[in-house]
Amino acid sequence: MREYSSPAKAEISDDARLTDTLYERAASEPDAVAARRQESGQWHDVTVAELHGDIAAYAKALIDAGVEHGDRVALMSRTRYEWTVVDYAVWSIGGVTVPIYETSSAEQIEWILSDSGAKAVFVENEEHAQRVESIREGAPELGPLWKFDGPEYAELRSTGTEVNDDALDKRRTAVKVDDIATLIYTSGTTGRPKGCELTHRNFLFIARNALNGPAKQVLLSKENPSTLLFLPLAHVFARFVQVMVIEAKATLGHFPSTGPELIEQFSVFRPTFLLAVPRVFEKVYTKAEQKASAEGKGRIFNAAAETAIAYSKALATGRVPLGLKLRHALFGKLVYGKLLAALGGNADYAVSGGSALGARLGHFFRGIGFTIIEGYGLTETTAPTSVNSPEFNKIGTVGQPLPGTTVKIADDGEILLKGDHIMVGYWKNEKATKDAFTEDGFYRTGDLGALDEDGFLSVTGRKKEIIVTAGGKNVAPAVLEDRIRAHALVSQCMVVGDNRKFIAALVTIDPDSFAQWKEANDKTGEISDLTEDPDLNAAVQEAVDNANKAVSKAEGIKKFKILPSDFTEESGQMTASLKVKRHVVSKQWSKEIEDIYAG
Repeated sequence: MREYSSPAKAEISDDARLTDTLYERAASEPDAVAARRQESGQWHDVTVAELHGDIAAYAKALIDAGVEHGDRVALMSRTRYEWTVVDYAVWSIGGVTVPIYETSSAEQIEWILSDSGAKAVFVENEEHAQRVESIREGAPELGPLWKFDGPEYAELRSTGTEVNDDALDKRRTAVKVDDIATLIYTSGTTGRPKGCELTHRNFLFIARNALNGPAKQVLLSKENPSTLLFLPLAHVFARFVQVMVIEAKATLGHFPSTGPELIEQFSVFRPTFLLAVPRVFEKVYTKAEQKASAEGKGRIFNAAAETAIAYSKALATGRVPLGLKLRHALFGKLVYGKLLAALGGNADYAVSGGSALGARLGHFFRGIGFTIIEGYGLTETTAPTSVNSPEFNKIGTVGQPLPGTTVKIADDGEILLKGDHIMVGYWKNEKATKDAFTEDGFYRTGDLGALDEDGFLSVTGRKKEIIVTAGGKNVAPAVLEDRIRAHALVSQCMVVGDNRKFIAALVTIDPDSFAQWKEANDKTGEISDLTEDPDLNAAVQEAVDNANKAVSKAEGIKKFKILPSDFTEESGQMTASLKVKRHVVSKQWSKEIEDIYAG
């Protein structure tokens, strides 16, 4: 059993609360820029005084609406400025925010609203409102509903004018550091979602220790630090980012999508740092690769990519050969500069979490001059528990424990965690809470991993996702899946083979890459028409062959099947944080799996 701890660099006092920094800053530097808000396609500065004014006004309105200390207020919307305003308004009066993904089904919405006992709900638009109203009978404690895109939101603000500043201050200062700030329901790759109780202490502890540790250089290395937040604020990683940016007194922007239009916004907003999930960086790489190929420069791009990867690996050794330096400098002018411009041209660092980035992509971006710092965390750990740092970045690992946290590897390889960032427990679920912790107080992550001699953590898979073949071979699917997904043509991959004679995989094709591949290979038809096409299968075979290099022969993928459609959140195959729901995919594509093994 190996264990590694890092001493805390920031202690959280018993009278601290999440709203303190913003309220204190409103008095000390009201004219500083706290946020940037997009209106009619243009970005406009929002001062600290303006943000504080919006938060205070809605906090007073919620008091007037009868929301009491400890009451739950649900919030279902894409990422936007109003999300942050309402979140901090709820916290200002001792309420508990209950986020709901805007893509949630009626059944999921009903469960979260009823289980949490939400007293009120904010939604983004009429479509969201109709989904909530359709299940209102199943959530008997639910009261008023307000729409951001409807008149109700503006009208609500005006209702709090009778509540004075003293009344708000009394409610705000009554909040204790160990009060619950939010109930975040786990995305539920298996089973019914559980509400994670996260406190003011949880968020402040991890945000302030990160800012006094590895995140300091990432966030504060440039003047006027800023980031564009585009991850769903219903996810714990985005909420942590929101809190950390406000604690760092940096500028926060909101964007409601991770689609193709996001990449265009980078060059407009020009953030000084980014925080994202690996899929965003995969899209940046794939889009650049596609553009180069379409312009007849595919060979140049591929050579530039291999040079960047080799350069990054050489940096890790401390010695870069002269020939590699010269090639790197040449491609810096031809290729890398354009890629950095696509990321806004103003950021040197990004933090990636949510799932594995993959060593190849990590080396590529570091090689072009944009270092992605990979970290690891869960909803139950208030997002990050370990992270690499710009000074000591071991690509392929998720870094060392953040200050004040402890990582331990159990005898069976499970990652165990301890620190003040760990949730209080699961809402109204004592059994699940008890089962989640060891007798000596460590949180059981369910993930498998290893610690090296310097305390850097590597995540190798999930305990429940370990595949045991008919021959008794244990296989961690993540190693294979991450490498296959790195291929430009591949969108998603799920390895199968439990109790089977060999390992196989289901593969989906990226629609954007497919369009370009189809043109380059003189093909017609949709993905569903070409799943058996020998050329398309040969291209995917390259990705499979590359993945197999990382494992033993017995662990390698022997067969794969291209599926006619991608895994999506709407079809129930992906969680909102873009993790594959294995049990759902296995059921929906059971015939295709059987076909693999019937051959």
